[in-house]
Amino acid sequence: MSNSITRRLPLLLLLSLLIALVAYLSWPSVKANKQQKPRVIAVKTAVIAQSEFKDVVEALGTARANEQVLITSKYSDLVDEISFDDGQQVKKGEVLVRLNRQEEVAKVRELEANLAESVAQLNRFQDLLKKKATSKSELDQQDAQTKAISAQLMSARTKLSDLTIKAPFDGVLGFREISVGAYIDSGDVITSLDDLSVIKVDFTVPERFLPTVAVGQKITATNVAYQEQVFTGEIATIDSRIDPQTRTLKIRGKIPNPGLKLRPGMLLNITIERHTDMVLQVPESAVIPIEDKHFVFVVSDNKALRKAIRIGRRQPGKVEVLSGLEEQDAVVIEGALKLREGTQVSVLEDKE
Repeated sequence: MSNSITRRLPLLLLLSLLIALVAYLSWPSVKANKQQKPRVIAVKTAVIAQSEFKDVVEALGTARANEQVLITSKYSDLVDEISFDDGQQVKKGEVLVRLNRQEEVAKVRELEANLAESVAQLNRFQDLLKKKATSKSELDQQDAQTKAISAQLMSARTKLSDLTIKAPFDGVLGFREISVGAYIDSGDVITSLDDLSVIKVDFTVPERFLPTVAVGQKITATNVAYQEQVFTGEIATIDSRIDPQTRTLKIRGKIPNPGLKLRPGMLLNITIERHTDMVLQVPESAVIPIEDKHFVFVVSDNKALRKAIRIGRRQPGKVEVLSGLEEQDAVVIEGALKLREGTQVSVLEDKE
């Protein structure tokens, strides 16, 4: 009997090894099946709602002063007096420069004296004519002489006035280009004058926007110098013609500039607000484009449901939804690329 057990011992050992091997191989899958749980993806969502959608047209324009001139002299003469500083704000009629006018002052006084004497002589001829002591021709001759002296006096006074150069309108002066005692010629630039109370800006838009722009329409402008500030104005003029080469329409806007922050020559980013609608919008990050279709994931009962949507107009960060969603739907705005239909999700944060 002991011999029989001895003969069977190798077989028993082999059978024990096979049982142990099978148990070892099947143990990981059993453990994995026991430990396997549904996969949960962390996402962020936003509740969508009706909001304003501003239909705008964007363009670039260059700022110009409302009024701008180069101050020059009409006559050549010496500079006697300068009454302004660089960059000074002046009012209309303020004296800027006086040229040498001694000769003109003397001439005006001489003509005033001549005119007074001629008028007195004319009065004597009129009295003599009444007494028939002189002829009508002599009276007419004296009258013509009086009118000639009067015209000469007016011309002299005008020249005298022109030798005093005044500001033609309210504004800000530029740099002074002359000095006291200098001799300037007719047409020499003395300084510049800009009316900065209002800034004009000329820009162009494609001809297809012609039916949707009008005088008085609101415009906004920004500039790199004032990145946090928006300047508001309106359309002042629309050109009567379309440029036949570029097929664009020229528009001039006016922007109030009370702080004088805007200056001529600035590049302005112009936005025309055509109209404002209340539409359903979703954040741009929520939209998943696939070929020619668009999808979003909506969270319902902690599950991600993929919905096809039809989109419309766009604006920075937002997309108009024409169909496929309803108000108060919670759409996934972060983590959507990890999702599949029916995926379990954990909402980290809701954003309005």
